[in-house]
Amino acid sequence: MQAEHVSSPARERAAEMSGDPSAVEGPLEGYHHETYVIPLPAEVAGAHPGRGKCREPRSDLLWFDRRCFASEETLLSALQGRITGIPELIEVADGVRLQRFVEGRTLGSLYRSGHEVPDSIAAQILDLFRQLARVGPGSLDVERQCRPEDRSAEGDTAGFLERLVCFAEERVYRENLERFPGLFASLGLDDDCFTRLRRHVAGLRERPFCLLHADLHRENFVVDLQGRLWTIDWELAMVGDPLYDLATHLHLMRYPKAQHDLMAKRWCEVMEEERSGSTEGWEEDLPRLLDFKRAQSVFTDVVRATQVLDARPDSAGPVGEQEAVRLRQVLAAAARPLGLDTVPTPGEVMSSLSRWRPPGALSRGVTTASVARRTHAGGAPGRPRST
Repeated sequence: MQAEHVSSPARERAAEMSGDPSAVEGPLEGYHHETYVIPLPAEVAGAHPGRGKCREPRSDLLWFDRRCFASEETLLSALQGRITGIPELIEVADGVRLQRFVEGRTLGSLYRSGHEVPDSIAAQILDLFRQLARVGPGSLDVERQCRPEDRSAEGDTAGFLERLVCFAEERVYRENLERFPGLFASLGLDDDCFTRLRRHVAGLRERPFCLLHADLHRENFVVDLQGRLWTIDWELAMVGDPLYDLATHLHLMRYPKAQHDLMAKRWCEVMEEERSGSTEGWEEDLPRLLDFKRAQSVFTDVVRATQVLDARPDSAGPVGEQEAVRLRQVLAAAARPLGLDTVPTPGEVMSSLSRWRPPGALSRGVTTASVARRTHAGGAPGRPRST
């Protein structure tokens, strides 16, 4: 007997499009969208029957990452035939397109964070980087939501990173100062952290820009039954420094050190073959970009920790202790780029997370599903999920 599901506009739309409410699967774990899987109508599935993803943007999202393109579907449409292993778009009605659901398992469910991935998978990831390098800034005619004056000039890697630092400072840190009064300060985080961070990451070498996925972690890779790797969730794609895409990938994948180093070396070989200059200064700049990712994670993970605790009634017990330990590890990893003299203990972190809460904080309506997927950014192991 199928379990009862709470109705929502997104579920109702999925049921209407499928024609059979009992065939709707979901919602899938995900931060940006409420997503359901439905059978593709026979008249559009054609010779390739399967399932599609019916999605609606979640309301009242806290955005932790800078966005570049106005529509993921429009970007995917433009990349068909240029990037392999991306979801196919199926038009099911006038102006309505669904992403074909990739049948398989996430890489994170097969090889957990911190574990090696097979050479066959690593080779496919490197081939994805090769294909991304071929998509230069002038070769992609897709609507962008960032203003032209807010885009870095070709090769200006320092300007590109500065815009990412500004986003973390203005949109994640400053916009949440009033929402969580005293929380950042109690953890040793203040305005001066960004001054120190800018000084720490200064001096990047110029590199030619290309398309970046910007969120290549284990839950955004799907391995199908034939062992082919598919890349999903292009929501955060942007145009910029290719070394930043590698740094983000290494930060989120948590490869063992030997595979981490090997992937960096092989990435350099692939990128120089494809687009000369893409690895300029990488030995000095990759550590800087990895430090930026560690620093960025601090501010996003502080906010996410409050969401996780708000969504759990047992947050004063083991869940709260686990979040405090995890957040303390994130702070320790970023102590150098942020210039933190001391790092609070797990007990001090837990005390800080508890103090900011006003009465009734647990009823603010943030669901566990809406924050579960995004915990990977701070270093927690990725969770298996449907895709």
